[in-house]
Amino acid sequence: MILQAHLHSLCLLMLYLATGYGQEGKFSGPLKPMTFSIYEGQEPSQIIFQFKANPPAVTFELTGETDNIFKIEQEGLLYYTKALDRETRSTHNLQVAALDANGAIVEGPVPITIEVKDVNDNRPTFLQSKYEGSVRQNSRPGKPFLYVNATDLDDPATPNGQLSYQIVIQLPMINNVMYFQINNKTGGISLTREGSQELNPAKNPSYNLVISVKDMGGQSENSFSDTTSVDIIVTENIWKAPEPVEMVENSTDPHPIKITQVRWNDPGAQYSLVDKEKLPRFPFSIDQEGDIYVTQPLDREEKDAYVFYAVAKDEYGKPLSYPLEIHVKVQDINDNPPTCPSPVTVFEVQENERLGNSIGALTAHDSDEENTANSLLNYRIVEQTPKLPMDGLFLIQTYAGMLQLAKQSLKKQDTPQYNLTIEVSDKDFKTLCFVQINVIDINDQIPIFEKSDYGNLTLAEDTNVGSTILTIQATDADEPFTGSSKILYHVIKGDSEGRLGVDTDPHTNTGYVIIKKPLDFETAAISNIVFKAENPEPLVSGVTYNASSFAKFTLFVTDVNEAPEFSQYVFQAKVSEDVAIGTKVGNVTAKDPEGLDISYSLRGDTRGWLKIDHVTGEIFSVAPLDREAGSPYRVQVVATEVGGSSLSSVSQFHLILTDVNDNPPRLAKDYMDLYFCHPLSAPGSLIFEATDDDQHLFRGPHFTFSIASESLQNDWQVSKINGTHARLSTRHTDFEEKEYVVSIRINDGGRPPLESTVSLTVTFCSCGEDGCFRPAGHQPGIPTVGMAVGILLTTLLVIGIILAVVFIRMKTDKGKDNVESAQASEVKPLRS
Repeated sequence: MILQAHLHSLCLLMLYLATGYGQEGKFSGPLKPMTFSIYEGQEPSQIIFQFKANPPAVTFELTGETDNIFKIEQEGLLYYTKALDRETRSTHNLQVAALDANGAIVEGPVPITIEVKDVNDNRPTFLQSKYEGSVRQNSRPGKPFLYVNATDLDDPATPNGQLSYQIVIQLPMINNVMYFQINNKTGGISLTREGSQELNPAKNPSYNLVISVKDMGGQSENSFSDTTSVDIIVTENIWKAPEPVEMVENSTDPHPIKITQVRWNDPGAQYSLVDKEKLPRFPFSIDQEGDIYVTQPLDREEKDAYVFYAVAKDEYGKPLSYPLEIHVKVQDINDNPPTCPSPVTVFEVQENERLGNSIGALTAHDSDEENTANSLLNYRIVEQTPKLPMDGLFLIQTYAGMLQLAKQSLKKQDTPQYNLTIEVSDKDFKTLCFVQINVIDINDQIPIFEKSDYGNLTLAEDTNVGSTILTIQATDADEPFTGSSKILYHVIKGDSEGRLGVDTDPHTNTGYVIIKKPLDFETAAISNIVFKAENPEPLVSGVTYNASSFAKFTLFVTDVNEAPEFSQYVFQAKVSEDVAIGTKVGNVTAKDPEGLDISYSLRGDTRGWLKIDHVTGEIFSVAPLDREAGSPYRVQVVATEVGGSSLSSVSQFHLILTDVNDNPPRLAKDYMDLYFCHPLSAPGSLIFEATDDDQHLFRGPHFTFSIASESLQNDWQVSKINGTHARLSTRHTDFEEKEYVVSIRINDGGRPPLESTVSLTVTFCSCGEDGCFRPAGHQPGIPTVGMAVGILLTTLLVIGIILAVVFIRMKTDKGKDNVESAQASEVKPLRS
């Protein structure tokens, strides 16, 4: 046995050394509290750690929850002898102590914790092999009505114990549509939206589901699974809208009154009503049993029908299903008397009205429900005032309220007005309405002019429109201020152009003849005007208008010299800008109202491009036209009458010039600052733009570019960017520090094509932070270097001569001063 133990220790030591556990600090170390994690199910005889003993310790002792699995060798090797099972014990709490040769503890004991890590070695299992449940049709989708549950012995904090549910089979499957769904985490089974809408116990009262559960969250091919069966019974939905309710208005019964009810499929629902119409007064309520009440008497005349909703919610305030629409109709009772259309209803009747003719209809109103006995009205005349020439002159239709003349025609001289009292009644109420009937005169008199001829009237043709030129008068013997006596005047002859009109004074029937359109001597110098006076009311039978209702006058229009009139205010023509000189480009026309000849002339021809034939009005070009200088070109045309007062009028002539390609391309601007930094480190490029003055289509110009000189093509190249821009590039970097002039040929591609050569000056110069230091060249007016040196030397020479002269003068003055000082007794200072 001793030999066998030594052999076992030797094997462990060799395994320990072979696996690298001898590295200090990683798999071995001093005795201290430690925690180790080991996966369950691993092979036994695995070394965990080696503890190092400090003298006088010579061996180690292991105690605690070893379960006869964990061992320690006297060299300090901690190992286990059997595979661990997390489901049996997930944590082993051990203690290790160091002992001396006598077995006494010299260090420790220290706690050692072994955590058993989970591996997926357990299959999930449903708690039941079969589940049963029921669901109401039209239940809210997504609300679980049944739960399935499975368990897994693996660690729920790891994917090994995380379960995922799934519906595998639904029987029957109708149109390949799933009616049921399951929460993959909770196992809650609910209806889909389609299931909520289509489940019907009359068609399919039951369904069977096969549900699977997988561990590893259902995301691994190596997960374990289990299945169960679920039988579901579909029951009828009792959440249905009740039948429409009818309520009698103005009920005297104690309120509230239960009128209908709704019920959710399960107890505990919270009920409420929603007013669809947002009424200021909502006379309904619902209790938590689903009973609906009317809370106060209803009035059909205020509102004859109500529509609102009943809502059922769960304990969280979420709707359990769709709202139910509740309809309440208010039944009518006869609680409204008839009402008259106005305090007094007035009718008119002509004095020659025939028997039976309608005078007018009295239309009373009843607020009770239409087309019922409550609103059916009866009419009866109860009194006529006065009773002249007899009573009963009128009758009224019982149900229509139509008044008719009953016994004889009326005469205004007998009684001009009758008052009737009419009883209007429904089955319970009576109301008296009052009617006034006015007898009006018949139109048996025609208008008669005070005179038949108003003589002659002379007016100038430029008399203002709106002027009153004549007053006419007719009279009518019918009753004043009625349609029978009102007079309207019409011009019926002599004014085919409608130049005259007549306004009538409603109080005096005086007619005022006015000018409605300008008079014209040239078309109507003399007009024989005939008026007719008539009434708006038709004449009675047997009476006709005669000569007394007609009058006339003669209108003489005198001539006024008028200026010529152009046929249009603006004349317009279009020609090409390159038309030959002398080409007809347009013409104008005018005429003189008096028939005089007209002479045409131009005004405002600032460019001297046009001339006009003074007789025909034809316009010709007399100089080259240029669209770019101005288009449209606008001038004035003057038409002057020949003879008479030489009056004239002016019109506009607009000449639109169409473009021809007559402008060569050019640079869009002056490129003065084109430069490259010298020396070039790589070929460079510059961008420039071309343009011309011709008209372009919406696509714009399409220029082409090329180097104009073969000698420049070795150094430069040009490439087109678009229709207007190009890039000038160097072909190499070997350029001197100076200015280069590059000639570029630009073609516009027009019809005919035009081409021009432009020059770009490009400077190669040394560059600094502020840009290019250009080499100084000779500029006009600025001296060259040689000239500057010559000027400087000449200037110095002149200065030298001047200084020499000044010096000599000073010497001479000093000699004179010495002589004078010898002769004078006083020394004088030098003058400056």
